[in-house]
Amino acid sequence: MQRYLLDTHVLLWWLSDAQQLGPRCREILADPRNEVYVSAATTWEISIKITMGKLQAPEDMDSIVEDEGFSKLPISLFHGQLAGSLPSYHRDPFDRMLIAQAQAEGLILITADENIGKYNLRLRNPSE
Repeated sequence: MQRYLLDTHVLLWWLSDAQQLGPRCREILADPRNEVYVSAATTWEISIKITMGKLQAPEDMDSIVEDEGFSKLPISLFHGQLAGSLPSYHRDPFDRMLIAQAQAEGLILITADENIGKYNLRLRNPSE
């Protein structure tokens, strides 16, 4: 069993059955022995982009995450402090929160964002 955190684009790719997800990543996400987390930062980012007209996605992410069998990861004060103290390799506040949460919770972050690789955390490429 492994514990994973999904970057926003990976969650959206999973939900839309996008070809960007490789066969190994699909196996990981479908395996009930793995714990797969979706951060509150992800649903926050999605809802902002929907409101701005930059994204079309389901609006009831809370229920969808639950239906997919994924676990919800709230944002703690410690996560916020850690995200704020990260080096400035990446300026996106949502990605910085995901990095901090993955570090703090010992999760493997599944992301295609190459800038995140500059931080000290375990990563998995979704195209594998």
